Amino acid sequence: MTTIVHDTTEAVCLSTEYNLYLKPIAKMTVSVALPQLKLPGKSISNWEVMERVKAMVAPEQFSALRISKSTMDFIRFEGEVENKTVVKSLLSRLDGKSIKLSGFTDVLKVRAVENKVDFPTRHDWDSFFRDAKDMNETLPGERPDTIHLEGLPCRWFSQKDSQYPDRPSEEVLIAVFQAFGKVRNVDIPMLDPYREEMLDKNFSTFSFGGHLNFEAYVQYQEYCGFTKAMDTMRSMKLMFKGDDGKAVACNIKVTFDTSKHLSESALKRRSLDRMKLQELERQREEQKRREKEEEERRKEEERKQKEQEEEEKERKKEERLRKREQKLREREQRRNLKRVRRQQEEEQKKLQMKIAMEERRLLLAQRNLESIRLIAELLARAKEQERQEQARQKEELARLQQLEACRRKQEEELRRVEVEKERALELQRREKELRERLLCNLLKKSNERTTKSPDTQDQAGPVTPDEASAVGASLDGTQRLLAACTGLQLLNTQQDQGRGQHTHTRKLQSLNSDSVLTFCFNVFISFCPLVTC
Repeated sequence: MTTIVHDTTEAVCLSTEYNLYLKPIAKMTVSVALPQLKLPGKSISNWEVMERVKAMVAPEQFSALRISKSTMDFIRFEGEVENKTVVKSLLSRLDGKSIKLSGFTDVLKVRAVENKVDFPTRHDWDSFFRDAKDMNETLPGERPDTIHLEGLPCRWFSQKDSQYPDRPSEEVLIAVFQAFGKVRNVDIPMLDPYREEMLDKNFSTFSFGGHLNFEAYVQYQEYCGFTKAMDTMRSMKLMFKGDDGKAVACNIKVTFDTSKHLSESALKRRSLDRMKLQELERQREEQKRREKEEEERRKEEERKQKEQEEEEKERKKEERLRKREQKLREREQRRNLKRVRRQQEEEQKKLQMKIAMEERRLLLAQRNLESIRLIAELLARAKEQERQEQARQKEELARLQQLEACRRKQEEELRRVEVEKERALELQRREKELRERLLCNLLKKSNERTTKSPDTQDQAGPVTPDEASAVGASLDGTQRLLAACTGLQLLNTQQDQGRGQHTHTRKLQSLNSDSVLTFCFNVFISFCPLVTC
């Protein structure tokens, strides 16, 4: 059983490599005398008494406190503290003191003493090996050189980074206990798989917790190493300090070996026993192998026999099934033949009906096709007639449009002719008026000149050459104007005779007549002042 250690000041280093230490055991026994119970049914609580004992040692405290024995007369507690220096202080606070419990008139007397550790002394092993008749102190293992350790934690003595952290190592055990002297030999019984099958049956593979703890034997070459180890581990427990600084401790049992466990004879005997056991194991394995092979052979024969029987049964069953299937097949064939005949007859009937239906459908299709062709021909003819009608309508419309255009042109031509006629008539009228006016003016002037008296002529004097030329010029201009008017009248007469000619010619003639009339009128206006003069 491991306990947590809070104070490690008294710890002694055993192996720095594996963080193992030795810590002194500080135990004490506390006995509490119980009063006589006078009333029936009344009892004293062990837990209450334990709490009173813990309160008496305050502010100190027990690292562990348990009841070792409880009777009607007393209760015995076994307590443990962290350091050995605290034991005397706790003894002074407990020994001879009394406890007063509620409900009881009598007080409880307390007695406390320090525990004495049961550990062998030098006198014990010296007297044992001196008085033992089967021991030879000249031989290793038969003298005080081997210590027997029990209750060692497996994890504390395992190799670092090992696949089996719960398996102790002899190398680690040697490295730890070489601190007291040179080690001749070590033995960890739990590592020997044949140890439990040894004939003497004196060793057990697991103890003090089974797989958690183990026992070991350490044999030193010299007596001083043995004595140093025994003296150092007296009244000590083993402590392990982790990398995080936390420490735990456990009690171990240390004695000297009295069974000659690591003597030459014991080693040879165990070696022979191991060889015998190995040989026996090989024989057992061989026997098991032969039995297994025999069993497998027997099972194989049984399996083959069963397979043959199964095959025979299967063959017979298949034969029966085959015959049954043959009968069923023949029956099915007969049924199929009948069904095929019926189906052929039905199919023949269906085929004939189908042929008749197809012929009927073909006839209907031909009729439909002829109807469609007839309708298409009628539609084509109607469409052609409609197209021709539309063409005729378009031609008629074009002809009407052309006639309408011709009518409009004729109307425009008539309107233009009427306008020209009116203009011509107006020009003729104006020409006539102008001619009449000119003739009147000329006649008037000529009459005035012819009738003029000689007196007036004499008074006026002879006519000058300029006046004579002016009068001649006016007369010549008048004659030319009259000739132009006469030509214009002839031109109009020719225009009336040639009305059926081309429209473009008429336009040119109208333009020419207008120009002539305008010219004549301008000439007349220009010569009027001369004539008047």
